[in-house]
Amino acid sequence: MSDHASDFVLQAISFDTLEGWKDDDPSGLFEVMRSCRRQITDVKPYRTGSLGLSSEDLLPLLAAAEDFTPSSPASARAFFEMHCRPFLIRRKDGNPGFVTAFYEPDIDVSERPDEIFRFPFYRRPDDLIDLDDANRPAGLDKAYAFGRLQEGHVTAYPDRRAIDQGFLEGRGLEIAWAKSKVDVFFVHVQGAARLRYEDGRIGRITYAAKAGHVFSAIGKLLIERGEIDRAEISMQAIRAWLARNPERVDEVLWHNRSYIFFRDAPVADPQAGPIAAAKVPLLAGRALAVDRMIHTFGFAFFIRAESLTHLDQGRPFRRLMLALDTGSAIVGPARGDIFTGSGDIAGESAGTVRNDADFVILIPNAAAGRID
Repeated sequence: MSDHASDFVLQAISFDTLEGWKDDDPSGLFEVMRSCRRQITDVKPYRTGSLGLSSEDLLPLLAAAEDFTPSSPASARAFFEMHCRPFLIRRKDGNPGFVTAFYEPDIDVSERPDEIFRFPFYRRPDDLIDLDDANRPAGLDKAYAFGRLQEGHVTAYPDRRAIDQGFLEGRGLEIAWAKSKVDVFFVHVQGAARLRYEDGRIGRITYAAKAGHVFSAIGKLLIERGEIDRAEISMQAIRAWLARNPERVDEVLWHNRSYIFFRDAPVADPQAGPIAAAKVPLLAGRALAVDRMIHTFGFAFFIRAESLTHLDQGRPFRRLMLALDTGSAIVGPARGDIFTGSGDIAGESAGTVRNDADFVILIPNAAAGRID
């Protein structure tokens, strides 16, 4: 099946035994599935993860969804029951899956820097190149997917500290400037943002590339230093600590050497979610970021997190979602990041999600026959 098969198994189950399935309403997924089909057929197929499930495996399901409009939650569920088979992703180490959440921040910005708007969002530099096994220098870790090409030589790209200290200044790469270095950092973590300009215009930026260094969670650093209790860690707790310790902000942020570059994203529909790695708009509460080394975009996952209750008015989180994004911290077969939406309220919801979860992947019938 894959080189990760030693870490987990796919266990065939039935929809009848899938706790919470009969209460879910996956009707909103059909429009997104049509967008995925257009991306696969008109632009290019999604990269196949090591699980071995491909865009080609997905197309029969997406084709069936093209002309299907659910008349009720039950009819939406029946569609998936007819066309897919559910498999529990069971880790061999016995540990449960795990979910966090992400959102699209709203950030006040200026087109020009001044004494208030001082912290830039950068476009991808022209000396940043994609790395693979063919062009990666022998001394550079395989984790580096990007590097710097300078006079024919490839090296690691300067890190967050070097860029914060001015490495990219004067090259015209700035998209806009924000008021807060911490805001910019958290947009890097989220991978996208809505930009609110002073004249009322709304722009959007989304991930374009990264400097290449491994992501290092500053929350983990603050826990290890005893600054924040492990049970209390959240985006809100980290922001509060940074606000209380302004003289230590640089040192803590620079611990995460990873640096993200952005591109302008068209805002055809301000109400639609951001376009992320799968190149389709994210649907709040139904889009999931997964480990793309293992999984393939466009596949459906039923996520059951009994301890996650604040997203569904006190009820356990049990929803069918589509894999539409990825992230540096999303590593493993049963690891996901739930997209909660755009703006501050979505950010409040996302910041405290850290919950054990069951991951069930829905595999289209023909491909499911290979798994047994």
